[in-house]
Amino acid sequence: MTPAATDTSAGRTVQRRKAEEGGAGRHRSAVALLVLTALLMVSALAGLAIGSVQVPPGQVWGIVTHALGADRQQPDWSRARETIVVNVRAPRVLLGAVTGAGLAVIGTAMQALVRNPLAEPYLLGVSSGASLGAVSVIVFGVTLFGPVSLSVAAFVGALGALLLVYATARTGGRITPSRLVLSGVAIAAVLTAVLDLLLLTTDHGNEARAVLAWTLGGLGGVSWGTLWLPSAALLLGVGVLMAQARNLNLLLAGEEAATTMGLDVTRFRARLFVVLSLVTGVLVAATGPIGFVGLMMPHIVRLFVGGDHRRVLPTAALGGAVFLIWADIAARTIASPTEIPVGVLTALCGGPFFLWLMRRDARRGTVRGVA
Repeated sequence: MTPAATDTSAGRTVQRRKAEEGGAGRHRSAVALLVLTALLMVSALAGLAIGSVQVPPGQVWGIVTHALGADRQQPDWSRARETIVVNVRAPRVLLGAVTGAGLAVIGTAMQALVRNPLAEPYLLGVSSGASLGAVSVIVFGVTLFGPVSLSVAAFVGALGALLLVYATARTGGRITPSRLVLSGVAIAAVLTAVLDLLLLTTDHGNEARAVLAWTLGGLGGVSWGTLWLPSAALLLGVGVLMAQARNLNLLLAGEEAATTMGLDVTRFRARLFVVLSLVTGVLVAATGPIGFVGLMMPHIVRLFVGGDHRRVLPTAALGGAVFLIWADIAARTIASPTEIPVGVLTALCGGPFFLWLMRRDARRGTVRGVA
């Protein structure tokens, strides 16, 4: 057999192997999406049923279908239970799903953009910047942009914090994982100190206590009238990131390789930084800072669907939604009638996960940087 024929045969073998791996990945992704969609429906039903007032699942289903106009029969439940399910728990469950999905896709994109497996909004100080922006609006009573002033200020704070962390961590044209995380921790500490100073010096004591509780992260207080903005931010973020999934895949091979393939990495990063900051700012304005969802979900779903962002992004979104709904259920039932901030529970889950991730990468001797 000639060398040319040998090369052709080897090339066909590689292409066939890649096709087989792609087919297996698509199959696993389809299965994961179906399973997570079913889990999301079950989780939403559980979120509507479980609480200080228990509502049977069958009754929950009847209340929901009746509220949607699909059930014309006479209700066999009390008006109070219908109010609890429709006006209190339903917006809360939907906000949990939206926030969990949003934080998961943001974390997925950040890990690709900066090529750091530890990247996520909470660890990189982005959530702290958004919190400072939102709290500044509350403390100083700024209403320049009307009802969306809180979200606008959170977006500006998130974008400023992300750019500051990125600029601080970039030395000699490179960013190492440890330098990026340390820069994020340092910037977050400074921003949190400024936030605490604002709360201590404000003359509105009751307002300061409410804001302090908000900084721990929670889904309470949401209504149907305030749910549209985080939902719109999620749709925008997922739409943009799915459209840029191929470019995110290119970054996994390194900046030089991505540039060779025709990607303007600097401009691409700048555009996505704005989008990620916008989504983070809106979500933080709605719920307060909720950490580690964006760290855990991308790593978990990659175990099942691989590293292709066309599969990782939707799977991570569903996984994040399911996770945060159950975290909120636990937050309002573990110490009932007292409600634990959901951000506390996600930190209790995410902290050990973060340490495990660091030890795993240390054992592998992983040293990654961005040119």
